[in-house]
Amino acid sequence: MRVYLDNAATTPLDKDVFDAMTPYMLEQYGNPSSIHAHGREVRSAIERARKQVAELINAAPSEVFFTSGGTEADNTAIRCTTDTLGITHIITSKLEHHAVLHTVEVMEKKKKARVSYVKTDGKGCIDYADLERLVQEAPGKTLVSLMHGNNEVGNLCDLERIGTICRENNALFHSDTVQTMGHYRHDAQALPVDFMVGSAHKFHGPKGVGFLYINSDVKITPFIHGGAQERNMRGGTENVYGIIGLAKALEISCTQAAEHQEHIAGLKQRMIDKLTASIPGIAFNGMSGNVEESLYTVLNLCLPPTEDNDMLLFNLDINQISASAGSACSSGSSIGSHVLQQLDRDHTRGSARFSFSKYNTAEEIDYVVEKLSDLYAVKA
Repeated sequence: MRVYLDNAATTPLDKDVFDAMTPYMLEQYGNPSSIHAHGREVRSAIERARKQVAELINAAPSEVFFTSGGTEADNTAIRCTTDTLGITHIITSKLEHHAVLHTVEVMEKKKKARVSYVKTDGKGCIDYADLERLVQEAPGKTLVSLMHGNNEVGNLCDLERIGTICRENNALFHSDTVQTMGHYRHDAQALPVDFMVGSAHKFHGPKGVGFLYINSDVKITPFIHGGAQERNMRGGTENVYGIIGLAKALEISCTQAAEHQEHIAGLKQRMIDKLTASIPGIAFNGMSGNVEESLYTVLNLCLPPTEDNDMLLFNLDINQISASAGSACSSGSSIGSHVLQQLDRDHTRGSARFSFSKYNTAEEIDYVVEKLSDLYAVKA
């Protein structure tokens, strides 16, 4: 049996999404900036996709900008608010995705903004009192950037609470919602959020395309120059079939969200229960072991210490199980997970992230538990 449990890195493309994209690869190939019929047809398709995405997150179409993915969207929100709006103080956490962490580090290195890191506890949960204290340090000149769902340990932050703190102190709020977009309901009109991010390949869409929601009250200059595309906000010919696929994937994810969540959360709980019963001493990193209080698609294991823990992912791969140690964007790094380093945990223990999708089955979960149990039974 071959099992894919690395859906936080990327998800398989939905067949209906592929079918929606295909005509724009083979038949409707015009440049959307061209004024002839071929171009106008494609331009209309992009705008329909924009309207569809906007409706799904309860935003205005003018607030949705298509990008190459989550990293570009995060960079745009952080860099352009700093350059355009006089932001001098950025508040984030040390558990963010590197798309945020590395960007704020660059802003600080270039002396464009001072960076503060909000306190987190041993499970990786945000200290909201510390956040409020930090926000009050530079009213009107602060950007808060905190992710909704952590891609490694599944911790969820309270967007409403963070946004309210920001609004009360005249600060801007950017949230990397890459792991939760398409999996949870995002209401741009109800949430006190200025920037949200989506990446199609995290919800069964194509790679290389995403979007940035920008609250209409916030005016920033472009991150990428060179053309009038995206209403002068992003130069460059649009990734047409990617945009079509993104909109279709988000439609499927949002309209079937309740069904998918029930199925996936059930698989996660099944894995937690079976691992707890079969591997003595197993624990779970962050909040991931609590299905109700964490991202239902992510489970991060803290396994008993053995001398072969460094070989865990290799041994899983031999057994045709695809999992990860953390963010796919950090693969090849010898440093290890920057997220796990911030948690209170026994560093002699091995860790592995398993992340689920609507295509996974109970049989696959049972197979993975069996193989993990075999690996650790030998060492018991």
